Amino acid sequence: MRPVRGKRIVAILAAGGLSLAAAACGDAPDETPSGGASSAAAAYKACMVTDTGGIDDRSFNASAWAGMQAAKEAQSNVDPKYVASTAEADYEPNLRQFVSQKCNFILSVGGLMGGATEKVAKENTTQQFGIVDSSIAGATNVFPMQFATEQAAFLAGYLAAGYSKTGKVATYGGLKIPPVTVFMDGFADGVAYYNKQKSKNVQVLGWDKAKQNGTFAENFGDQNKGKTITNSQVSQGADVIMPVAGGTGLGTADVAKASGGKVSVIWVDQDGCKSAEQYCDVFLTTVVKNITDAVETAVADGAAGKPLAATPGYLGTLENNGVSIAPYNQFDSKVDAGLKAEVEKLKADIIAGTVKVESANAPK
Repeated sequence: MRPVRGKRIVAILAAGGLSLAAAACGDAPDETPSGGASSAAAAYKACMVTDTGGIDDRSFNASAWAGMQAAKEAQSNVDPKYVASTAEADYEPNLRQFVSQKCNFILSVGGLMGGATEKVAKENTTQQFGIVDSSIAGATNVFPMQFATEQAAFLAGYLAAGYSKTGKVATYGGLKIPPVTVFMDGFADGVAYYNKQKSKNVQVLGWDKAKQNGTFAENFGDQNKGKTITNSQVSQGADVIMPVAGGTGLGTADVAKASGGKVSVIWVDQDGCKSAEQYCDVFLTTVVKNITDAVETAVADGAAGKPLAATPGYLGTLENNGVSIAPYNQFDSKVDAGLKAEVEKLKADIIAGTVKVESANAPK
């Protein structure tokens, strides 16, 4: 993987609604590559279909789009565009639309798109596809980008347990699907590991790993639902909450903002202090999935004529920086130095394999 070009990626994300609004009809904003001259290479049409959270979900759709734009800077012949899905019924026609437009690379964003992607890809075997948070068995023309988010979420769970003042932390999901529940598994196990190491009894609200049961908003874009769930969890004593729910989780950030410092949030996917900076003062950290860099590399490699192998595809881990926890940002002075050191040691132990992190929802 290429290293993340931090300032450039932040600029892409920080442009937020303005840059996305400029992408009329889903086309990328007009940009002149550095150096001022266009590449002589043929245009490489990179086309992205969003999940239902929308292009500016401050989460995985936005991360993937930032990767598409970054690929254009890496390879000036890349021509990125997107179409937004407003319902699951949109997935298949949106994919077919891009097949008919003869896109060189078609990216499906999110595990919910697995079925539609499999159907369209197997009917169009010479078309190159990619998919985030899923893999398609037997489809050699679909490049999978998956993430061992249980590893980074384990660190976040340990951190949450160590930071909590009430001895209760919480999580909830957008939908009960593996790319969501894998976060929740790791988080719960991280809390359990903290309890074992410290002889504590920090409780996790919103998810029972053993029973695979918990709290879900049933969508990724309803901030009011996020507020309702969060208020319920706070009323039960939770003071650190991890929503795995895209834009719905902004409702959690609202509740934390109004709490006067009593409630903090662990964000997911993108560093919340970059993707939703207005809430930076409530984000303890973020469980990061490096979707941006994974997408950038896949698209830029495709544009450069490099083959994309469906097997093994890409798997982001703590070791390759495909998953991580973000800096503590405004909480840096609030997190005990000893706890920070324990989290760093735990990261090293997970990478070394001396601490095992397992989830039935992890990518196979």
